[in-house]
Amino acid sequence: MKPVGGFPPFSHRRNAKMTQTIGIIGSGLVGKAVARLATAAGYKVVISNSRGADTIKDLIEELGPLASAGTTEEAIAAGDIVTLSIPIAASEQLPADKFAGKVVLDQTNYYPAFGNNDVLDKGELTSSGLIQHRLPGAKVVKGLHNLSWLHMKANATPKGSANRTTLPIAGDDAGAKQAVTEFFDKIGFDTIDAGSLADSWRIEPSTPIYFWRYAPTVDLKATGEEAERAYTQPGTPVSREDARRLINEAKRPSPIGGTFEGMPQVHVDLFMAQASAATVKK
Repeated sequence: MKPVGGFPPFSHRRNAKMTQTIGIIGSGLVGKAVARLATAAGYKVVISNSRGADTIKDLIEELGPLASAGTTEEAIAAGDIVTLSIPIAASEQLPADKFAGKVVLDQTNYYPAFGNNDVLDKGELTSSGLIQHRLPGAKVVKGLHNLSWLHMKANATPKGSANRTTLPIAGDDAGAKQAVTEFFDKIGFDTIDAGSLADSWRIEPSTPIYFWRYAPTVDLKATGEEAERAYTQPGTPVSREDARRLINEAKRPSPIGGTFEGMPQVHVDLFMAQASAATVKK
């Protein structure tokens, strides 16, 4: 198995207890990044996408025997944790009744440029609060949403590393948050609790702990291979103390939601090069 994030797979964790399965809904850049980290850590993954299992044969082959393709219902049923690695608007189409009792890792983010939502615009719910509303029987935890697919890979490090980075989570179920914390630990990250789903605006787009803190500093206009090499390096590690300070400093953005203003050109270039044609078309 190939190393992920610059370090070897967690072979010492592949024991009888490592039988958890991660159900991944969405096989775009984010879903693929989660799948690669999860299988490298010894998890089985069942991946679904909107275009059918045949369209991800190459990904399944790349990931090896721990990975399989399935329908959305199969990924939900198999997953001890189910990730929503999809645009927030796509959550409306999910089979809500199938999520009863499931730990759901919500990676969705609200970007009004992809379609406004009055409830979110008014701050009546956080984006993860909206997911919980749509999946009332699930145990929703916000997390692994605030760094790009590139920097999930680049920033992941083994437990105990001096340069380990910290990711925030938020949720209403203590057991679900513990399950996600253990998952993050195994795939290469420390975790800090940012509070309830109602508090999760503190870690949404346009807050201090979102995106920029996990990416290396690059010239915003730079393009080409050198810029790509620089941009796919790890960002400066975020300690637990750093993460707590960033969460506490957050002020709810107005207007609510993310923006692409100031996004490095190299990020756009890599997205266009690596995303599927269907994703780019959307």
